[in-house]
Amino acid sequence: MRDTLKVFDLRDGRVDSILDTLYNLSEEKEAFFITQKMKKLFSVKLGKSKVILIAAIILLGGTGTAYGAHELSKQSVSVSINGKKKQIRTHAKTVGELLEDLHIETRNEDRITPSKQTALADNMNVVYDAAKQIRVTRGGEEKTLWSTAKTVGAFLNEQHTPVNQHDKIDPAADTKVTNGMKVTVDPAFQVTVNDAGKKKKIWTTSTTVADFLTQHKMDMKDEDKVKPALHEKLTKDQAGIQITRIEKVTDVVEEKIAYRVKEKEDASLDNGKEKIVQKGKEGKLKKHFHVVKENGKEVSRKLVKEETSEKSKDQIIAVGTKRHSPKIEQLSAPVKASSGEAGSSGKVITVSSTAYTASCSGCSGHTATGVNLTSNPNAKVIAVDPSVIPLGTRVHVDGYGDAVAADTGSAIKGRRIDVFFPEKSSAYRWGKKQVKIKILN
Repeated sequence: MRDTLKVFDLRDGRVDSILDTLYNLSEEKEAFFITQKMKKLFSVKLGKSKVILIAAIILLGGTGTAYGAHELSKQSVSVSINGKKKQIRTHAKTVGELLEDLHIETRNEDRITPSKQTALADNMNVVYDAAKQIRVTRGGEEKTLWSTAKTVGAFLNEQHTPVNQHDKIDPAADTKVTNGMKVTVDPAFQVTVNDAGKKKKIWTTSTTVADFLTQHKMDMKDEDKVKPALHEKLTKDQAGIQITRIEKVTDVVEEKIAYRVKEKEDASLDNGKEKIVQKGKEGKLKKHFHVVKENGKEVSRKLVKEETSEKSKDQIIAVGTKRHSPKIEQLSAPVKASSGEAGSSGKVITVSSTAYTASCSGCSGHTATGVNLTSNPNAKVIAVDPSVIPLGTRVHVDGYGDAVAADTGSAIKGRRIDVFFPEKSSAYRWGKKQVKIKILN
């Protein structure tokens, strides 16, 4: 009140000035009537001190009345500011004026209910939620946005930001929004994985091949091949991974070892006959191979070791060497023994011997007495000098057996004979040697 009185300039004696000031200070009709009455009261000139006293009394009485009327004219409003409620009385005409009176600077992104242009009414509920600043990074692009959303998920929905269940959101969708927070969205994309020929599509937000394999728990061996390389980045445009599974194994292959066949001469068997004395048995050979497979298919094989697991057993065949004196049907008529040395039966003489075959150089295959040696390969025949041993004489030659003197030869002179063999090998083995001959007839 003391400050109000200071505005009065009473020194010029102008009462109207005081009254006008009083009217301007009053917002109520009652003040208007008071001023009118004062104008009548001060229609006569009063002393300076009396004017001041009267004015003070009027102001004290009028102010109290005006203040009471002013308070009664306010409206009661419930206001919720960022979740905190309070009851206030106000002369504001609209919601916008109320917020201004509360010194609240609003933004277009703020949530105000009802709108700022709505006229205030008694007992109205006004809700104000201030928008919070959020920095959003999606796919490497950053934006600064404002929102009144309560959670990150609600904020993303509010911004019409397409998010699917495979996208990576940091912080999580149910995180409460705070002013100045940073939200990162890594959009997921599908990767086609060809794992050893089997294809499948997997959603991912990984940045490198290595991250992708780790994230999806795809076990890899050191030998396995991966394209692209582990350090390369996966993008939506390059969303394919080729995995080649490498398998290194040792393959053991068992092979048969053929047995050898050995021949053994047997004098108890007829010449040319054979008899199995010991059956042969195949052995076993193990071969160890180092094998490399790609996606289950063999791509290389290398022999690293061989071992005999079972030895083979030779087969032994007895080959008969026993010779019989064949019947020679086409011998010439026996020549009567001459007066030679071997004319008598049972006589034994020593001669020089060689051997020949039916196909020897200069041989016709027929003996001097007409025996066909080619047709009778088993014939026991010797070539002699008829003057010593007459043709047709049956003899026993040591180491050769019983034979017939049925052939001659230009080189066979005196005590010399040539024994017949069907094979050259046998003739070579006979060679040239001294033998005894016994005359049998």
